[in-house]
Amino acid sequence: MALYEHVFLARQDISGQQVEQLVENLRGILEANGGKVGKVENWGLKTLTYRIKKNRKAYYTLMNIDAPAAAVQEMERQMRFNEDILRYLTIKVEEHDEGQSAMMQKRDDRPRRGGRDDRPGREDRPRRDDDRPRREDDDRPRRPRNEEAA
Repeated sequence: MALYEHVFLARQDISGQQVEQLVENLRGILEANGGKVGKVENWGLKTLTYRIKKNRKAYYTLMNIDAPAAAVQEMERQMRFNEDILRYLTIKVEEHDEGQSAMMQKRDDRPRRGGRDDRPGREDRPRRDDDRPRREDDDRPRRPRNEEAA
C-alpha cells in the first residue's frame, strides 16, 4: 500500500462537529476499500487567499493515509459529490512525519529564515545613490548628501 497526505477544505458555514463527521465518512470509505487513516489534524477555520465558491474562509484538515490507489480514487470521487468540500489535494509521500505539521507548530518553533544580510552578493554597507555609476549622457544636477549640504 502507498502512503498519502490528504488535505481538504470544508465550507465555513458548517460546524466543527460536521467537519469531524466528514473525516469519519472519508475514513469509512478508505477502510471499506482496504486502507487506513493515521494522523488527522484539524487546522481550523482559516481565511482563504481568494474566494472559492463564494466562501472567504474554510476549515482545513490534514489526513495521513495508508491505502491502495483504488481506495484513494474512490474517496476523491465521493468528495466531488459533497457540497461541503470546497477543494482537496492528495499527495503521495515516501513516509509520514511523526510530529506535528508546519501548520500546527507555533511560530516560535519554526526554523527562522535568514535576514537580508544572509543573501549572497550583498555588501556589508547599504547602497547609496551616489555609489551608482553615472552614464555619460546623464547631466542632471545631483542632490548633495546630508553632510555636504551643511
